[in-house]
Order: sequence, then structure tokens, then C-alpha cells
Amino acid sequence: MVLNVNDFKAKLNGGVRSNLFKITLASPVNGLEVANVGAFLAKTGELPGSTITPIILPFRGRQLKISGDKTFDPWTVTIMNDPEFKIRKALEQWMSGINNHEDGQGTNDNYFVDLRIESQDREGNTLRAYKLKDAWPSDLGPIAVSFDAENQLQEYQVTFQYQYWIAGESENASDLIEDGNGF
Repeated sequence: MVLNVNDFKAKLNGGVRSNLFKITLASPVNGLEVANVGAFLAKTGELPGSTITPIILPFRGRQLKISGDKTFDPWTVTIMNDPEFKIRKALEQWMSGINNHEDGQGTNDNYFVDLRIESQDREGNTLRAYKLKDAWPSDLGPIAVSFDAENQLQEYQVTFQYQYWIAGESENASDLIEDGNGF
């Protein structure tokens, strides 16, 4: 089959833009006194992936590969700082509620939330949504400050751990992401 430029453009249908996304996070519901974050200004992130680690079984001089454990890599996002430090403060409070600076005390349960990532079209409609189940911040990066960066916005990275992710198509993305916990 010969594919010409017009056929290619028709199949691509404008494509999915990397810069059209929305990330939403609800605060923990266990009384950690964390402000509700909601949607926030993210500069970069990624749609989650997963890996199935193979188990190698020797068989007659060959290696038989069968499926083993599924793993989900930590999810890192770069956040643009807002003038009120709203998101930064909420993340600091959340992490302090898990394990505070003074004495290492914190909660052992109910600090998990679901994180929502939406890939959107040019009109803001959700094309596909991902929910990271039972997420929590494990690393809050520093904010660089510098006299020679006068026209740059502050930004920092946050890494979240989560148990697994689920995904939904555009027609059921709202069902996937609206579960009564701030979504």
C-alpha cells in the first residue's frame, strides 16, 4: 500500500500535542491539614508507563521468558511556582504529615491520594486520562534562586510514588477520574 502525504495527514488528524495536558491532585483526606491543591501549573511531566519484568527459565539450552512482576516507576513532574507558594506549601505540609522534620513522627496510613493526568485536545477535551492510584510525594526538589535569572519563573520537581495506574478513553475519562475524593 502506497501512502501519500494527504493520506498521512488524514490519519494523523492533527496529532496529539505534548503541551496540552492537565494534572489534578486532591489533598489527603485523613486530616493532615493540607490545603486542597486541585489543578496546578506543571511545566513538564509524562504519561505513566509500566514494566513487566521477565522471569528466565532454562529449558533445553535455551532461555524461556515468562512474565513476572509488574512495576511502576516513580512519577516526576516539574511545577511552576505560584506567587502564594500554594502548591509548594501543600506539598511541604503533606510530606511533614507523613514524616516531619523535628522528630520523624507522622502518619502511617491514609496519606495516599489519586493523581489525575489528562491528555487534551486543542479545545480542552480529554483524549485519555490516567489515574495514579494511592500516590504520595517522596521527593520535593529545591527551588533555584539567582540574581542572573531575572526573567525566569521559579520551578521545582516533585517525585510521586504510587501503587499502579488505570487509564480511560475520552468517553469514560470523567468516570475514571471523578470518584468523590476531590476529583
